[in-house]
Amino acid sequence: MTIPQPHPAAQPAEEPAGPAQPAGPAAAKQSAAPYLVPFLIGALVSIALGVYGRAHTPTGYAVGLAGFSGAQAMKSWLTTGTLLLVIVQIVSALVMYGKIPGVRGPSWIGGLHRWSGRAAFLLSVPIAFHCLYALGAQFDVPRVMIHSLLGTFFYGVFVAKMLSLPKKNLPGWVLPVLGGLAFTALVGLWLTSSFWFFTTFGITL
Repeated sequence: MTIPQPHPAAQPAEEPAGPAQPAGPAAAKQSAAPYLVPFLIGALVSIALGVYGRAHTPTGYAVGLAGFSGAQAMKSWLTTGTLLLVIVQIVSALVMYGKIPGVRGPSWIGGLHRWSGRAAFLLSVPIAFHCLYALGAQFDVPRVMIHSLLGTFFYGVFVAKMLSLPKKNLPGWVLPVLGGLAFTALVGLWLTSSFWFFTTFGITL
């Protein structure tokens, strides 16, 4: 007995093949691009600041704020204030993301996190301006050399972090790593400036 065959029109039409999806190394490069670009821009900022610090002729004076005995005292106290505000940022971030067991963040914790970061940046601007314009990047003394390198590194990481914040679907490690690097650089800046000043000249304005 002959089995009836379905009419050709009844056969399901083959779906047109879509555009080929990148696979293997190409897909990895494509997925890495969103967070590699901020890293690259941050690196360029660090290099640009370092080059300017070396090429610019130091003026010896850039900015002075009332209430301080000198530029070094101003830098030391502003750096200390910046470090304290960044610590507030870290603690508030841990609370927001539930990383501290038994602590539930209040509704205002997000605002505290954002505004402490903004205040920390504003405090750091006079420091950076004075260092770059009045002193430049100096490599003669080990402490000053480390301080200069950490300063350019800190702002490069800061730029990379700010550019990464609006991006979606970033790997979970990107922002914590950038924040940790910025905090580590700031601690190094405090040790090579504020701590040195306070232990050398005393805690004075």
